[in-house]
Amino acid sequence: MVNFLKHEYALILSVITLAIFMVMGDTLLAEPFNPSRGGVVFGWLFIIILMSSFSVVHHAEWLAHKFGEPYGTLILTLSVICIEVAMIASVMIVGSDNPTLARDTMFAVLMLVLNGLIGACLLIGGIFHREQYFNLRSAGSYISLLLVLSVLGLILPTWTTSTRDASHSTLLAVFLTVAAFGVYGVFLGLQASSHREYFVHEEPEEESHGGLQGSAAYHGIMLLLTMIPIVLLAKKIAVVLQYGLDESGLPQALGGIVVAILVLSPEGLAALAAARANKIQRVMNISLGSGLATIGLTIPAVLAIGLITGEPVQLGLDLVDTILLCLTLALCVINFQGGRTNMMQGFIHLLVFAAWLLLIFD
Repeated sequence: MVNFLKHEYALILSVITLAIFMVMGDTLLAEPFNPSRGGVVFGWLFIIILMSSFSVVHHAEWLAHKFGEPYGTLILTLSVICIEVAMIASVMIVGSDNPTLARDTMFAVLMLVLNGLIGACLLIGGIFHREQYFNLRSAGSYISLLLVLSVLGLILPTWTTSTRDASHSTLLAVFLTVAAFGVYGVFLGLQASSHREYFVHEEPEEESHGGLQGSAAYHGIMLLLTMIPIVLLAKKIAVVLQYGLDESGLPQALGGIVVAILVLSPEGLAALAAARANKIQRVMNISLGSGLATIGLTIPAVLAIGLITGEPVQLGLDLVDTILLCLTLALCVINFQGGRTNMMQGFIHLLVFAAWLLLIFD
């Protein structure tokens, strides 16, 4: 029991927090908010959800060590994407007057992963190891699908004439939902079976995980149990987040960044540790895999929720964000065509990341 409490404290705290909000939620989230109450509730929920996210990744990392690549990264990525979908769905339902927040969240995930995380990993890897090598076929597989699904999901809706805004028509939404789920499902099948060798590369041996107790069944069950409070608390933090954005006058895109940080922080730390340990293939699987899962799973899920609930969903990017996305994808094509990385490539990605942050307030 003591060992359980030591390793699963995040689950216990999240369950206690969920129970408190079930009993006192009407009082804690009652309108009108004031800045002090809103700040306390937001900070409380942010910390609990972040701790729970780290616990999810803790169990996913154990399973990753148990089953090896690429299965380990798949478990980690799909766990994080489930949290992302839950967070975005909650924000969509609560913040019905902000039809672009789902788009802002997905775009923030792409910028954080493809520029911020990859840039930091390549910089760290270049400092400690000068050059790092990865399986070129994995990057090509990820980026080709990223290009197609990004254009169809985030760029094309802005320029189609079937709707007056940046939303998908019903026909296009249904087509993209089916196509993205189908293509991503085929990709996962190839990654896990016939083309598994594309996503592995000879790297240093994994460090011992002897300190982690339990079986694969235990960690799989605990992973699912830890995700449940995150999903249920996501709606609560969405209420406070929307209030903060409305009252502060800050750009609505910051809401997407907050959600993206909550979702990606644990996975990002795993990628940074892999870069430091000279396991750049794992970095590619985590970062490019997260970007692709965001496009291949989150966009169809958001579109499906919009169709079912009737809530407006605008996924088309404006001109500035479209340019940044195209620039990012072009950089990935150029920098990852040689099968090796260096510190300069990291600087370039971080430069684009810094430009994106600056333009949010411009």
